[in-house]
Amino acid sequence: MIDASWWRGAVIYQIYPRSFLDTNGDGVGDLPGIIQRLDYVASLGVDAIWVAPFFRSPMADFGYDIADYRDVDPLFGTLDDFDRLLAKAHGLGLKVMIDQVLSHTSDQHAWFKESRESQDNPKADWYVWADAKPDGSAPNNWLSLFGGSAWQWEPRRGQYYLHNFLASQPDLNFHHPEVRAATLDNVRFWLEKGVDGFRLDAINFCFHDPLLRDNPPKPKEKRVGRGFSPDNPYAFQYHHYNNTQPENLPFLGELRSLLDRHPAAVTLGEISSEDSLATMAEYTRSGRLHMGYSFELLSSDFSASYIRHTVEQLEAQVDEGWPCWAISNHDVERVLTRWGNGSASPRLANLLTAMLCSLRGSVCVYQGEELGLTEAEVPFESLRDPYGITFWPNFKGRDGCRTPMPWDDNPHAGFSTAMPWLPIDEAHKLLTVARQEADPESVLHGFRRFMQWRATQPALRLGSIRFLDAPEPVLAFVREHAGERVLAAFNLGKHSQSLSLSVEGAALPPLEGHGLPQGTLADGILQLPGHGVLFARLA
Repeated sequence: MIDASWWRGAVIYQIYPRSFLDTNGDGVGDLPGIIQRLDYVASLGVDAIWVAPFFRSPMADFGYDIADYRDVDPLFGTLDDFDRLLAKAHGLGLKVMIDQVLSHTSDQHAWFKESRESQDNPKADWYVWADAKPDGSAPNNWLSLFGGSAWQWEPRRGQYYLHNFLASQPDLNFHHPEVRAATLDNVRFWLEKGVDGFRLDAINFCFHDPLLRDNPPKPKEKRVGRGFSPDNPYAFQYHHYNNTQPENLPFLGELRSLLDRHPAAVTLGEISSEDSLATMAEYTRSGRLHMGYSFELLSSDFSASYIRHTVEQLEAQVDEGWPCWAISNHDVERVLTRWGNGSASPRLANLLTAMLCSLRGSVCVYQGEELGLTEAEVPFESLRDPYGITFWPNFKGRDGCRTPMPWDDNPHAGFSTAMPWLPIDEAHKLLTVARQEADPESVLHGFRRFMQWRATQPALRLGSIRFLDAPEPVLAFVREHAGERVLAAFNLGKHSQSLSLSVEGAALPPLEGHGLPQGTLADGILQLPGHGVLFARLA
C-alpha cells in the first residue's frame, strides 16, 4: 500500500553531494559516494534524503545554475548512477527528494542560448527581457541577492535580462505559458523516474511584476536579513515586485495537480519573502505545496522567546498547511557555531536535535549535524563561493558549512583520495563518523537514540502544539495527538534551571529512552539540568 502521508512529521536528511563522499578521486563528492553511504544514512533513523542539485551545470553557483534539467553532471556521475541511488534508498526504506530550481536556469542552458540571440526567435520571451531606460541604465532598481543590479546587459539583443541571483542565472519568464509547461514537463521526468518529492529552490521567485515597478526603499533599522551579508544592498529594499507575485499561486496549483497523479510524491518549498511566515501559510494551503520552510530558524537568535514567537506566528496563519523546520542547511553558518555562543558541546548538539524534532511539522537535518560539526574556518585563498568572495571580509559566504563530511582517520578524513574541493577543518577530523561510532556517548549515538525514540511518539510527529509560559532560557510546549498529551521542555542554557510551570493535568513519570539529560516536574516546579529536557505524558 502507498503511504501518501509519509512526509507528515518526517525527518529529511539533506545531502550536499559535492561534500558527502568522493569515489573517483577528483576531490568532489558524487552519486556513487551517496550510494556507498546510504546504509549509514538509514542507520540514523531518518525517513528521507534530500539531494542537492546534481544536474548538468557550469557550477557557477555549484549546481543551482542548471544547464540541463534531465541529465546528471559528469562531475557527479550518470543517470544510471541516479537510478541505482534511487533503488538502493528505496530498498533501505528511505524516500528520495531532489532539488528543483524552477525560477531560473544557467546562462549555458539551451533555452537561454536561443533566447539571447534575438528578439524574435521561438524562445525570445522565455526569459525576462526589458529595454534600457533612455539614459541606457537598467529598467528599474531591482537588486540581485548576490550584490549589485539584478539586470545584465545583453548586446546580442540590445536589452537587459533579469537575474535575481548571479548574472549567470537568468530568470525564466513564468508569465509565458510555454515556460510553465516546459517546467512542469521537467518535473514530470523525475516523477516518472520514481523520485518521492522535490525541494523547490526559491519557489516564490518564479514570477515578477510585469509592470517592472521599482521596489520601495527600506528604512535603515529594518535592513536585516538571514543568510546574507548585513552590508548587502539587497537589504536596502522591500522586495515587493521582483518575487512573491500573486500569479505564483495558480502555478503552484498546476504543480500540485501534477504531483497528485503520483500520490506519494511531495513538494517542499523554500520561501524567502518580506513576510516569509505569511507566504509559507499561503503557499501550503490546500491544492498548493505540501510543505514549506523559510529562514526564520536559520537566524542568529537562539532565545526561547524567538523560537516560540516564530512557531506561534506561523501556527496562527497556517490553517491546514504543514510546516517544515530547519536550523542548518548549505546556505547558513552551522547551528552549533551560530547558536553555541562559543560552546559546541555534545549536549547542546543533541538538545538542538531534540528541540527541532519536537516542533510541529516535518524536519530537515543537514549532513554533519548528527556529528555536532561546527562552522569550518576557510581562508580567503580557499574560498569557492562567489557570494563569500564578493562580500569578504564582512561576510565569509557559505563555504564554511559546505566542507566535506569527515568519515575516518584516513587522509582527507576519508572523504577523498585527492585534495578536497574545500579544505577539511582540523576540528572536524576529531569528530569523524568512525571515531563517534566507537564512542557510545558521542553526538552520533545520541542522535540515533533520539530518532529511534521519536519514532515511537506519535504526538511528537503528528500532534498539535501549544506553548507554555516559561522564562528564558526554557522553551516549553504540549504536543497532543489522538487523546495523548506530551509535555516537552528544553533548557537552552548551559546552567540548570528551576521554575514554576503551569500545565493542565498532572505530569506522569517522565518518558525515558530519548537519551538526553532528564529533568523533573513535581508540585508545579520544573527542574532542568543544563541543556537538559523533560518529556512527560500528561494525565
